[in-house]
Amino acid sequence: MRYFFLGIWCGLLMLAYCPFVYGQRVNQYQIEVGGLASSDQTPFWLRANQYGIVPLKNPVSRLNAALRSDYRQIDSTGYRPKIDWGYGVNVVANVGATNQFLIPEAYIKGRFGAFELYAGRRKEIIGLVDTLLTSGSYIWSGNTLPIPKIQLAIPVFTAVPFTKGVISVMGTFSHGWFENADRLVTGSYLHQSSFYGRLGKSSWRFRLYGGLNHQVMWAGHSDYLDASVAKNGNLPSNIRYYPSVVLGTRNSYADDQSIQTTTHFEENRIGNHLGSIDLAADVNLNHWNLFAYRQFVYDDGSLFYGTNLDDGLNGLRIRNRDLPTGATFFLRQITLEYLFTGSQGGDVFILDDPKRRGRDDYFNNSQYIDGWTYFGRTIGTPFLTPQQEVSSSLPPRYGIANNRVSLFHFGLSALLFNKVDITTRLSYSRNAGTYQIPYLTIPTQFSGLLTASLPINFLGGTVLNGSLALDSGKLLPNSVGAYVGLRKMGLLSHKRRLIVSPQSLY
Repeated sequence: MRYFFLGIWCGLLMLAYCPFVYGQRVNQYQIEVGGLASSDQTPFWLRANQYGIVPLKNPVSRLNAALRSDYRQIDSTGYRPKIDWGYGVNVVANVGATNQFLIPEAYIKGRFGAFELYAGRRKEIIGLVDTLLTSGSYIWSGNTLPIPKIQLAIPVFTAVPFTKGVISVMGTFSHGWFENADRLVTGSYLHQSSFYGRLGKSSWRFRLYGGLNHQVMWAGHSDYLDASVAKNGNLPSNIRYYPSVVLGTRNSYADDQSIQTTTHFEENRIGNHLGSIDLAADVNLNHWNLFAYRQFVYDDGSLFYGTNLDDGLNGLRIRNRDLPTGATFFLRQITLEYLFTGSQGGDVFILDDPKRRGRDDYFNNSQYIDGWTYFGRTIGTPFLTPQQEVSSSLPPRYGIANNRVSLFHFGLSALLFNKVDITTRLSYSRNAGTYQIPYLTIPTQFSGLLTASLPINFLGGTVLNGSLALDSGKLLPNSVGAYVGLRKMGLLSHKRRLIVSPQSLY
């Protein structure tokens, strides 16, 4: 399998150097230096959904540098090449209580018509959700370093032929690799696919959306698994199993000893399957856009039998369609969300009774005991918390220690004095741990953030940004923290002429 994906990578490199698609190209750059400090553990909203670049321990000084080139846009003649390519590189250095050199992004991508192929690490959020102020998309929130993948996709909603734009689709199909460092199960793969549809033209006032995503952890080896879930510590890894992984079917090769022997555990399905089914709608009013969404979660069959319908993410985004008016306060956007994961199909698991197959234990798995994590961070919503983040006074649990959550979340974005961008995130949750190791006291938690960005005349134009954050409650250590940074951004043309841009490129 690795040679097959290596061939795709080489094909992308050839596309990158193809003279027929190169043409004129503009590089975008961003450099930021800053410092972070807090009274205890880094407050939740200073580190959550930041693609894993903010450490738990501080103080920290940070250098964040990025360079990217996107696809060429439609020019003055209305022409845009069907074949094109782009790239992105982002490096982060943290120095202080935690020393790190991280690469959140390093990818090359190619486009052919509506299709895109990319390889590497790339920042992504998966699911129908507001991406600016959300508490986090349930299954893939941008809370961790991006997982290296090779992905074929229709990356944006694209009209289905002969529907005149009334029906549009987007989707992905990818293969990725989990890390081996500090993980009890090593050599694991990621299969990821998604499909979403839209009913209604982009010019219409009202549109409906729907779709699903499918995530699978599969393959690997561990010295910590007993014989009931792994044969000599080995999990099914042969490429012959790949169709069963993709389709989520029961093991079709249980009697074929020539490829690999599986345990009774895999007679259910090969790998750990999870994801969400999403519905959404948006409407354009005269001055506002309303976007409502619901993410139903699946992890262990309860959604199929309808026993965990209470669980999921509910959201409403209210976005201002008008341009800033120069007023003292201009409201850009409000986001309201409610996340509930307390049902999980109920507190009883009886295999032969579909209505009582509960205790889904979201983001945990009997084979992949590290859980739905990457380098110790939750891949999905950060409110399902791993053990290293919660207070030491709570009962310990390896993997995801707290996955039964009731969360209220509020986000706001505004412009002050026609100059200062501000955002705030305010979150209040009740937390019950897991069915296996519950939190009997149901600790509550408040986490808040206020961020402000101000353009200043320094080095030809930079942005001064600062953040204040607070954690108060019984789930996380109580902490107050702050971040101050200076960001420079702009365009680097193909002739290497510097053009300063007053707006963020990201």
